Amino acid sequence: MLAIPPGIDPDLLRSFVLIAEGGSFTRAASAVGRTQSAVSMQIRRLEETLGQPLLLRGPRGVETTPHGIWLLERARRLLAMHDEIVTTFRTPAVAGTVRLGTPDDYALRWLPGILARFAQVHPAVEVEVTCAPSNELVDRLVRDEIDLTLLSGGNERPGMMGQPLWRAGLRWIGSAGHATHRRAPMPLATAQPGCVWHSAAVRALDEAGIPWRVAYTSTSQMGTLAPTLAGLAVTIGLPGPLPPGLRFLGPEEGMPPLPDFSIVLVTGDIGGPVVDTLAEAIRAGFAEAAVTQA
Repeated sequence: MLAIPPGIDPDLLRSFVLIAEGGSFTRAASAVGRTQSAVSMQIRRLEETLGQPLLLRGPRGVETTPHGIWLLERARRLLAMHDEIVTTFRTPAVAGTVRLGTPDDYALRWLPGILARFAQVHPAVEVEVTCAPSNELVDRLVRDEIDLTLLSGGNERPGMMGQPLWRAGLRWIGSAGHATHRRAPMPLATAQPGCVWHSAAVRALDEAGIPWRVAYTSTSQMGTLAPTLAGLAVTIGLPGPLPPGLRFLGPEEGMPPLPDFSIVLVTGDIGGPVVDTLAEAIRAGFAEAAVTQA
């Protein structure tokens, strides 16, 4: 069994991992609730304990030394085991079923890791996941068909308190092998008109004076990517890795800027320990992703 060697404080390893993954002392300090100078002192203590330099400030920011690269993989495993032990003994046991809603593209990108860690710590909780567009998920939440849900910001009903989890700019997506964006009118693959992404796309095109038509509609991200991959339409989506054959389109292709959007977490009126525990796990998972992806 892996164990933290004597003399190494897990807090030092945690700060080291956050800096190595995020490339920034400032972001790591914010994540652990310390000042930047305090985090720098932690890294100095860790390097003195191990007798080797682990991080270097280079022209591209903070870089990991060969010894640091070796340590990073092992530190991740040690901290995962450490956190699992602490959480298991400190977290009150919860059991039952919780119903989670999410758009399909959020489910694929963020939820696998979050739900896997949640299941390890709370094996007696059954999570039922419903994938649907944000506007449908709001209706289901109101009807008490789900307990909490991820939404694209802007879909909340009046009086709903959505907690922001993530924010970034929307991106135009086109085929890597076709110039579909040059067609007039430009064919779009989007969700239904009530979708905030659809509204953002057509507003941007209208303001830029670019004619467009809706060629394909789908309630899922994969349903809009398929005709885009075939060169039959242009769509919009999240920043991040794209399937082979697709590319982001920007000003150099004549595409107008798109607004920022947010992912929010909304819970229903009827909560409870199981709902609150899953909500906290989701918030923690997005917070961790924000540090490592920044």
